[in-house]
Amino acid sequence: MENDYSKNGMSEVLIGVDWGGTKIEGIALTQDGKELLRLREETPRHDYEGCLRIIVDLVNRLENGTGSRGSIGIGIPGSLEPKSRLGKGASSTWLLGKPVEADLRVALGREIRVENDADCLAASEAVDGAGAGYRVVFAVILGSGAGAGIAINGRAHHGPNNSGGEWGHNPLPYPNTSEIPGSPCYCGKYGCMETWVSGRAFQADYARHSGLDLAAKEIIARMRAGEHLARLVWQRYLDRVARGLSIVVNTLDPDILVMGGGMSNVDELYTELPAQLARYTFSTVFETPIRKAVYGDSSGVRGAAWLWKKEPKAKAAPLQPNSFNS
Repeated sequence: MENDYSKNGMSEVLIGVDWGGTKIEGIALTQDGKELLRLREETPRHDYEGCLRIIVDLVNRLENGTGSRGSIGIGIPGSLEPKSRLGKGASSTWLLGKPVEADLRVALGREIRVENDADCLAASEAVDGAGAGYRVVFAVILGSGAGAGIAINGRAHHGPNNSGGEWGHNPLPYPNTSEIPGSPCYCGKYGCMETWVSGRAFQADYARHSGLDLAAKEIIARMRAGEHLARLVWQRYLDRVARGLSIVVNTLDPDILVMGGGMSNVDELYTELPAQLARYTFSTVFETPIRKAVYGDSSGVRGAAWLWKKEPKAKAAPLQPNSFNS
């Protein structure tokens, strides 16, 4: 059946694939961001070849479903080593050392673009999400792990080492004696931000003091009901997020901070974090907007599609009256 997109005379769509550790999602967008079709399959964990087959199948179904040939962008849970283009830094360890880009190009039979999934989040939110209109967007993922991506003028930025935005694998700033050396991280180091500010870290901190293994949303519900321990654990978590982001503000000073991942759904993050962050920044003022990702867990797949979008015009954030003094 001919779809509306084909009737409008458009012959090519933007296709994004989010290759995650638990699901592989594909989306077809028009050039102006209208969603045409979305598909999702469970990730065959530790099965690299199986993942490639699912991606090819998703792309075929998206193209058949829209009647259009797509330009394909793919977000991966890690990045590519800039010289060899082999997978590196992936929590989905079955990508490590694999010629991911080359294998995808052969499997799909065309040129593709591959970026880190957090960079895709940043690009998605920079193009038509919470960061739209801002030149430099720093997008944070506070989920089962912790990471970040940078978008400049609506495009993902990675740098010569393909390591731009690897916020989750920096040490926690200004640690107290109880935070040294920190817990071991899967990357082989100790005390990475990921071990302090992920949703799992928040849950583990509560469990250490309560003996209860609760989901983050249950701990937040207890906090809102007035439980003292839950409030203390939240305040400690918030303080660590603030310390980590203060280094970003001091170094990059992005025009906006966009928050994604499960912990980004906690409303108190947006009412309480700005003042806390301002305590740690070098500047005596803190003007940076902190916003929730508009597209939530769909930002990554949209950002992968946006890897082929022409660079939009963007501007720095306008200065607002100072609200927080450090």
